[in-house]
Amino acid sequence: MSNKFQRLKNQAHVVFKSKFLKNLSATERFEFLQLCHRRTYKEGEYVFYRNDPGTGMYFIEDGSVELTFSAVDSNDEEKYEDFILEKADSFGALSIGYDLTRRSSAKCTTDTTLLGFFKPDFEVLMERHPQIAVKFLQTLSNIALRQLERAQKKIEELSDPYTAVKIEFEAYYEEEPEE
Repeated sequence: MSNKFQRLKNQAHVVFKSKFLKNLSATERFEFLQLCHRRTYKEGEYVFYRNDPGTGMYFIEDGSVELTFSAVDSNDEEKYEDFILEKADSFGALSIGYDLTRRSSAKCTTDTTLLGFFKPDFEVLMERHPQIAVKFLQTLSNIALRQLERAQKKIEELSDPYTAVKIEFEAYYEEEPEE
């Protein structure tokens, strides 16, 4: 099988299997992916590190990526948690719509091909295909709201409902930093 055909096959797999793109039509998915940048990484190479500025998201065209973060357990010992992502998975999406730092490091566990979609690409998407950009933002908002809901429930479990609501409203009324 030729390299070009294999690449198209892998890209089609991303287009039709990506959970992140599921609310887009097939045509919209291909339009979206036309703005992505193909990057190849060797096994063991990092895509980004924890606390780096979030500049874009990635779709795994081929290979696998391990998202890792360290935490301190109740015995003050550092432990590492990881999540393995594979073909058609995506990661880093919230960095497009929000000014966030990376919460994990992303390390390739195999030779990996990624499709990167960055903030400037989103600007082009808004200009060329505003309807796709709106659907993209809806997906980001849904993800952020699910994360907020889970975090609130966890805060309630660890403290109480009042503290969870208080934190939510403090963030809501917090002034945005001036640019």
